[in-house]
Amino acid sequence: MKVARYYSNDDVRLDEIPKPMIGSGELLVKVVKSGICGSDVLEYYRFAKMKKLGVDNLILGHEIAGDIVEVGKDVRRLKVGDRVFVSHHVPCFDCYYCHQGHHTACGLLHSTNFDPGGFSEYVRIPKINIEKKGVFVLDRSVSYDEAVFIEPFGCVCRAQRLVNVGKGLTVLILGSGVSGILHIQLAKLRGVAKVFATDINEYRLKMAKKFGADETFSASEDIPSKLMELNDHRLADIVIVCTGALSAANQALKCAAPGGKIIFFAVPPPSINLEVPINEYWRNEITITTSYGAAPDDLQESYIWILSKKIKVLELITHRFPLSQAKEAFKVVCEANESLKVILEPTKE
Repeated sequence: MKVARYYSNDDVRLDEIPKPMIGSGELLVKVVKSGICGSDVLEYYRFAKMKKLGVDNLILGHEIAGDIVEVGKDVRRLKVGDRVFVSHHVPCFDCYYCHQGHHTACGLLHSTNFDPGGFSEYVRIPKINIEKKGVFVLDRSVSYDEAVFIEPFGCVCRAQRLVNVGKGLTVLILGSGVSGILHIQLAKLRGVAKVFATDINEYRLKMAKKFGADETFSASEDIPSKLMELNDHRLADIVIVCTGALSAANQALKCAAPGGKIIFFAVPPPSINLEVPINEYWRNEITITTSYGAAPDDLQESYIWILSKKIKVLELITHRFPLSQAKEAFKVVCEANESLKVILEPTKE
């Protein structure tokens, strides 16, 4: 079968490997759609994983939708022909962190995956991914394109739950790529009073406005002053950082109102440290927190929103490529010009 091997953002190669063989309790899924995530082009993140594994390339891809084509012995509930979304990571539900609600800090979640990765024609789904609620059978009304968003939107659902985004609050979203626009939509559905969004890209600012942002600003503007001007002389109740740019991280620290919260949905590289005005934060009871990934309950929430058609995801897809053009697809994602979600279609030529 064909796969796309990732060596670097500029070096993605088509290769041929044997189709995975499944065992008892496992599934083989034919990948119909596979989204490219922003984390797929974080070179420092990918190079660190290669170094840890002692390899010079990876087969990436974790936002997948496809068809079950083989079912191993002892698999219940799932059958050949089922259209599915599959989560690459699953928590154990039994460890201390899971019991505390921090499922994405679970050691099992950080060690599970499907085989090889979503940028391939087929993936083997291990037994544990099935047992730990990692396979979702799609309703007939949910397309493969929509299902690609279950994982990234699940991450958004988790983040907003952690900081209690809700009615009457004002939310500032720094970075208006796919995740930023999904945050905009969900915040509006949760009944926030105002959503403000920033970006360095004019196209993305226009898209942020299209998908519900009340006001958009160039990231180079004086954002705290803009907030004070347009938000009844207050900063934002919740600041969601959706870009790894250091400038955005520092900007976030200046934009939280007293009693507010900053959540880092995206972070700068590991070599970067932030200087937090802790005395000011102490006096104003400002919270800084983070959000990583999604657990099964977050994915279930995401799926229900997508099933309801209240979240607009199809309009976020700007580019589609066959697997043979994976290098070109990665280039579009990295250049981040007039693009949002880029999808690979392994079954097409």
